[in-house]
Amino acid sequence: MSINKTAVKTMDILELFYEHEELTLTEMVHHTGMPKTSVYRLIGSLEEMGFLQKTTKGAYRLGLIFLGFGQLVSKRLSVRNIAKPYMKKLRDSLGQAVNLIIQDDNEAIYIEKMDGDQPVRVYTEIGRRAPLYAGACPRILLSYFGEADQMRYVEKVQLQRFADGTIVDKEELQNQLRKAKREGYTISYSELENHTAAIAAPIFASDGHVIAGISISGLEIEYNESTIPTFIKKVKETAHQISKELGWMGEKEGI
Repeated sequence: MSINKTAVKTMDILELFYEHEELTLTEMVHHTGMPKTSVYRLIGSLEEMGFLQKTTKGAYRLGLIFLGFGQLVSKRLSVRNIAKPYMKKLRDSLGQAVNLIIQDDNEAIYIEKMDGDQPVRVYTEIGRRAPLYAGACPRILLSYFGEADQMRYVEKVQLQRFADGTIVDKEELQNQLRKAKREGYTISYSELENHTAAIAAPIFASDGHVIAGISISGLEIEYNESTIPTFIKKVKETAHQISKELGWMGEKEGI
């Protein structure tokens, strides 16, 4: 996919404000090397959308809209800091890899991971993305979407196979989403990587919305009738502890 040239030029302008608090049109032209008319047009659009703000002196600075974005990013990253000690405890007690993810538009992004006892080839790595329908941890986020948003997502998404167990049937996906929300966890087998399994639970923010997901993952053969009940209990307990520290006042669900 080719990168949109206008988007690149827009970012070139916005990135100038990493080093400069205020810039005039002439200064932006000088720093970017772009034609004055192009810069003028881009600035106009950015100002109209609230990304840039004109000062009384006629220069430009970043708009207050970035304050909202900054708070959102900060809130999401604070989940990572709070979750890390709980993730370590979960990893140490079960020996499985532990993953933390957040939603980024129609994808899930892994923001923290701790490896298990065994060096298992799994899909999850920090910074890696997955569609919301594939794998236990991404799907737990989708399970807690509002009904209309979830329906819209399922209708639009094209289900692609990543591994032998990837859900590629929309009816089955909807059944899994309803089951996950009802039971407070979800489980996956070979959905993102063959011969692996994962169990995930939701992490709630103080406002009651799901802000992240936590999962354990490892070899599929380790996820059997004798281990799964304990695995589920521990993952849900950990998710609840993190949610509680984030200010969530809800009750434990089926723990």
